[in-house]
Amino acid sequence: MTALILAIVIGAAFGAVLDRVGATNPGYIIRMLNLSNLHLMKTILLAIGTGAVLMFGGLLTGVVDVGHLSVKSAYVGVFVGGMLLGVGFAVAGFCPGTGLTAAATGRKDAVFFVVGGLLGAGAYMGTYASVKSTGILDDILGGKTTIGVIAGTKYPALLESVPGEVAGIVLGIVFIAIAAVLPMRLRGR
Repeated sequence: MTALILAIVIGAAFGAVLDRVGATNPGYIIRMLNLSNLHLMKTILLAIGTGAVLMFGGLLTGVVDVGHLSVKSAYVGVFVGGMLLGVGFAVAGFCPGTGLTAAATGRKDAVFFVVGGLLGAGAYMGTYASVKSTGILDDILGGKTTIGVIAGTKYPALLESVPGEVAGIVLGIVFIAIAAVLPMRLRGR
């Protein structure tokens, strides 16, 4: 029960932050995607970088239990799905998280977005066997592979001589640095 309450509190806090930074406004998202207002991009890069430094730093120091780490498989379907998500993101001005948060704030367009997403998920579930038979969901690049070796896991690594925790911290710092130097716009107003 405590885990459920904690999940609700963290989810509500995350939604409040998404709303506060403007991620529930499709206009902000569209302006980010057309590079005319990079406030959200800077925020996203900073959040990912900070999360990576904290998580991998926690793994390195033993504060975070490696048992909580879950590496997802790489397969062609991830890239196809990512492209579909990107197109939907650009057309609707929402991604799944921002769409749910915007719907919670009462945006009617977001409610339609969420319903459409649920219908799309249902259609995928209904056609899963057909999709799987195409081979698009077969592992590529080693499947559940990490960049560097993460102590205490059995995941294969692309770079066997690099500690995965260090690679994660370095990538996090790179994301933070990009967020710091990225201008507020790359084109027009």
